[in-house]
Amino acid sequence: MKHGFVFPIGQARTAAEFAREAELAGWDGFFVWEPVWGEDAWVMLAACAMVTDKIRLGTLLTPVSRRRPWKLAMETATVDRLSNGRLILSVGLGAVHENSGWEEFGEVTDKKLRAERMDEGLDIITGLWKGQPFTYAGKHYQVKAYTDNYPGPPAPLPPAQKPRIPIWVVGAINRERSLRRILKYDGFVPTLVVGANTTPQEGSSYTPEQLRRAVDWLLANREIETPLDVIIEAQTPGDDSNKAREILQPWLDGGATWHIESMWELLGDAQADEKVLRRIRQGPPTAQL
Repeated sequence: MKHGFVFPIGQARTAAEFAREAELAGWDGFFVWEPVWGEDAWVMLAACAMVTDKIRLGTLLTPVSRRRPWKLAMETATVDRLSNGRLILSVGLGAVHENSGWEEFGEVTDKKLRAERMDEGLDIITGLWKGQPFTYAGKHYQVKAYTDNYPGPPAPLPPAQKPRIPIWVVGAINRERSLRRILKYDGFVPTLVVGANTTPQEGSSYTPEQLRRAVDWLLANREIETPLDVIIEAQTPGDDSNKAREILQPWLDGGATWHIESMWELLGDAQADEKVLRRIRQGPPTAQL
């Protein structure tokens, strides 16, 4: 099992400093969230890339439906090259709730439309990453710029990673339609939907047994040959390896390959940076996991 840390909130300079600390402490990944309005995630990750050498970097997560896919393709490819191939792109529908910024800034909030836009957006992003002439005709997006006869500048350089930047996708463990989206991508960020109108990020918790069933289904139906990352978020004590192992072992048995240490309760805490840095420096719960 690999261990990552998600930076709950803060400035780009702080994120870069903490990413460096995370690499020194032995964490495998450092992730930032992408708000509707706030510190720019891709500027943060560019700053992190400049002060680290080995740790994986990424978002947790990017709501593709509110991004222009060609802009996101350009940003991700740029950061991947800047980091010498260490980027992970995590995507989902995004959590639409009070004061999240979606309605305040006029973003599309309808679940079906967001799902359609995300699917088309991922098609465009992965197409543009190839760095070759590309066109796309969808319900929500059309791309005509990159053709053999296009007179403008050449397509941006592709990412450093081959065959592409890994894409982790949120999927509801109890919705086959949601799980099917993951079959052609590289990672599964599980959640549980408990109502017809509930978005995945707003669902309740799930069990390791439920995770195991979903992972087994995905492995049996995969459309690509690359390994499947399975990502869970959990809090572990940095000063008690036995307790950390007790928390994570059921998820490891359930098929998890990545544990992301999350401290979302610190949002708005005046001492958040101090508490986050303390946990980062304690290092990941790697003992026997």
